[in-house]
Amino acid sequence: MENLITRLQLRHVRLLHAIGRYGQISLAAEMLSVSQPAASRMLADIEKIVGQPLFARHPKGMTATSMGEILLRHAKKIVGDLEEAATDVEAFRAGRSGRVKVGAVTGPAVGFLVPAVQGLKKGAEFADITVDVAPSAELMAGLLRGDYDFVLARIPPDVDPRLLSIERGRVEEIRMLVRAGHPLAPKDNVTFADIADLVWLIQASGMPIREAVEQAFVNRNIPVPREIINTSSLMVSLRYLINTDAVAACSKEVVELLVNSGAAGWAALPMRETLILTPYHIIRLKGRSITPLGKRMLEYLKSELAF
Repeated sequence: MENLITRLQLRHVRLLHAIGRYGQISLAAEMLSVSQPAASRMLADIEKIVGQPLFARHPKGMTATSMGEILLRHAKKIVGDLEEAATDVEAFRAGRSGRVKVGAVTGPAVGFLVPAVQGLKKGAEFADITVDVAPSAELMAGLLRGDYDFVLARIPPDVDPRLLSIERGRVEEIRMLVRAGHPLAPKDNVTFADIADLVWLIQASGMPIREAVEQAFVNRNIPVPREIINTSSLMVSLRYLINTDAVAACSKEVVELLVNSGAAGWAALPMRETLILTPYHIIRLKGRSITPLGKRMLEYLKSELAF
């Protein structure tokens, strides 16, 4: 047993598999790109290692002996596994398989990251793709830990941008989401004064959308809404809005998805003025390599963003 394990080589296994497949040593030699005499010598070496004939020669070719059938069964499995490994390696190199984990704030996740994932999956059916949606501070903390290949986020003030590879993304526009039967939905040119006394569902203090909304009221000398429910959960906001006259400040992409999806029940207030947030970016950690699949994902994302 030890003699067989230490002396039988991969080239021997491949030759056995080829002879078993074609039944002729000349064809096996051709498949392996070796001369027929070299293949014959190699087979003789294998039979010497095993200590028994592995093939019976006859005018029409070669058939395996009982010992030969045992080795052929295992050779087929070994060669098959190697071919599968080669296929997997090539798929990984071409960005058709592997893993990629990305994160994004809600707007670009809905508007651009999801279409990029859909494009990537068309040529990478078995790729392992993870998408997290979270505030920028959480995403950046994860990126610095090495959790993500890249993120679509804003850079918090306590993060050193010198650690990052940064490519400009886009600005986010804010829309005011309400239920379809909301009293203000049919009105044209809704102002911030019109919605100041409503119940608001909005991100917590210090978050970009919250800051933009509060600043909009301050800039217009209108009191900041007093009735606020702090939440970053879209599902919580939707459940609250569905049977109240509250309003939720959401990214444009989220509101358009809900309003234009064909599902009745939602409306965007026709605001006189549009709120625009500071730009988010495509951010990577400097010095961290990215897989071929991650590179393809990045290409699809940039295409969606029209870089």
